[in-house]
Amino acid sequence: MSSFQAHSHNSIAEKLKMNLCESSPLPRIAFLTALIVVGLAFSCLANAQIYGAVGTNGVVVLSNDPSDPTLHVIVAGPEPGAHGSEESSAANATAVVDTSKFSGIIAEASRNSQVPEELLRAVIAVESKFNPKAVSKKGARGLMQLMPQTAKRFSAGDMFDPRANVLAGAQYLRFLLDTFKGDIELAVAAYNAGENAVMRAGNRIPAFSETKLYVLTVMSHYRRLRGERQS
Repeated sequence: MSSFQAHSHNSIAEKLKMNLCESSPLPRIAFLTALIVVGLAFSCLANAQIYGAVGTNGVVVLSNDPSDPTLHVIVAGPEPGAHGSEESSAANATAVVDTSKFSGIIAEASRNSQVPEELLRAVIAVESKFNPKAVSKKGARGLMQLMPQTAKRFSAGDMFDPRANVLAGAQYLRFLLDTFKGDIELAVAAYNAGENAVMRAGNRIPAFSETKLYVLTVMSHYRRLRGERQS
């Protein structure tokens, strides 16, 4: 079972640590419980940016202190308007991207795949920060950062075309949701690490620091977007 500690300081900045040591794979129930606690702990900071990182020892650190260069944005402040915008980088907290031009594409992809719009937006925000020309060091491309083999598998065509990219990415998420019986956390983990990695982990979130933080980040965005739509 994971340990969870909250440390109070005189300033508003607080750091929450979860013992997610890679040497001992964390049971999913403990991980998901920690996610819920994180959401509750920061609910009073609705207007704050939340930053996070995973250390070499597997400890996840969350903070709303933007001065720490080792952390990156996990949750931006409330999005303006119906759809809002995401952070372009943790280093430039004031720069935002207009996501409204992708709203029609995301809505279409959601209808076609039956994947919630909020989940698509959360994945896009984390994967590319809504940059349709984004390219990762590993060669993933476009809004949903599709690898060439995934793009081909789901008939993306031009990976830099926003519509083609999001439609294919949504179909991939649909496949992952079906594979893991509708479990969103496992589908998100598989989007990052691959479905085989999740299966090898016994249908649990793999004990990779990057994947743990990825799931935490995407789910934080997803819960916030769901809350905004329901409010």
